[in-house]
Amino acid sequence: MTTYSQEAQELPRSYRWIAGVGLLLGPALSVVGTFYWQDGGVQGVDAAVFNVLSSLAWLVGLVGVFRAIEPRAPRYAAIALPLACYGVLGGVAFGLQGMHEELFGVSHGDAVRLLEPYPVAASLLFWFAGPLFPTSLFFLGLVLARIRAVPVAIGGLICLGAVVFPVSRIPREVLVAHAADLLLLLPFLYVGIQMIAGRLRPRAATRSVPTSPALAGDRAGTW
Repeated sequence: MTTYSQEAQELPRSYRWIAGVGLLLGPALSVVGTFYWQDGGVQGVDAAVFNVLSSLAWLVGLVGVFRAIEPRAPRYAAIALPLACYGVLGGVAFGLQGMHEELFGVSHGDAVRLLEPYPVAASLLFWFAGPLFPTSLFFLGLVLARIRAVPVAIGGLICLGAVVFPVSRIPREVLVAHAADLLLLLPFLYVGIQMIAGRLRPRAATRSVPTSPALAGDRAGTW
């Protein structure tokens, strides 16, 4: 029997710091960007810059989270990581659309109507990618709580923020957007700090597993 210790699975310190800062900056930049939304739900150039930089930070941070929980939930991490990355790209497209709305002087509604002749492109860049971001966060909150990498309350806040997020972005309601940003900022402050401190590890990471190749893929509690 071989025991995999927490020390053996701990991410390098520099990696933890970069990923942890990404988890802190992702929601924080989104909070700031929402204050630059203009009348009529137009994001504008300034908000778009914060949104795109926020998406970059989210991507760096989420990759770190999936890597940290991979020993406990390898199948979930393998499937969820590319979907989350696709969702983050949807956030970039969302930000650039807002920039173009101000540059070309069109409302959000007009911008959506202009996409109608391009259903495939619009679906791939907006209607499919966009919802994947909050959906990925929702399931991440469930999994983090399920494997006890974070307290249940933190996982619940992540899920709640993920639900409110599209409710604010689709109709472009500023007050709801502020609430959604805050609901995501609070739990990810915790997750980011835990990542930097090297404490974002599932509690079951030290469980002994068989060394037999025939049993290696049948680790108890791994899903």
